[in-house]
Amino acid sequence: MDEHRIAPRRRLLKSGKITFGGGSAVIDCTVRNLSETGAALEVISPVGIPERFTLVIEADHLRLPCRVVWRKEKRIGVHFEA
Repeated sequence: MDEHRIAPRRRLLKSGKITFGGGSAVIDCTVRNLSETGAALEVISPVGIPERFTLVIEADHLRLPCRVVWRKEKRIGVHFEA
């Protein structure tokens, strides 16, 4: 299988939070893989998740602005914005 990503992703299983609306809306997620440029997130449902949000990974003290690049049944792929 060819890798087409800019940066290789490493598999992991960490809890995260999708925040938007100035922090007033929070959706729990699981970070399934992560790289310097993006991540794959597992969610209960991608419905209602906006195109842009902040991913919070409290265990790593990270707050990452994201843009959704793909959506599947219970997963979304995001690109980190500078």
